[in-house]
Amino acid sequence: MPQQDKDSLLLKINEALEDIRPHLAVDGGDVEVLDITDDLTVRIKWLGNCVNCTMSTMTMKAGIEQAIKGKVPEIKTVEAVNGSQV
Repeated sequence: MPQQDKDSLLLKINEALEDIRPHLAVDGGDVEVLDITDDLTVRIKWLGNCVNCTMSTMTMKAGIEQAIKGKVPEIKTVEAVNGSQV
């Protein structure tokens, strides 16, 4: 994927995550986008209290993935590289 396309997707993904971040921050957590793969998988990293939170799986499916796919429908899947997702 050309870097310009990746940068454009990254901007949209981060805009989508701005709706979620305040909810994560309440519990002392956050999320960081690490990469967008060529097959349109977003790789995220949990930060703060989200790393060890037992609710991160539900947060991923019901919050993060829905928010991203809602604003960036070309994204196929979202996966965490740390926390209880691994």
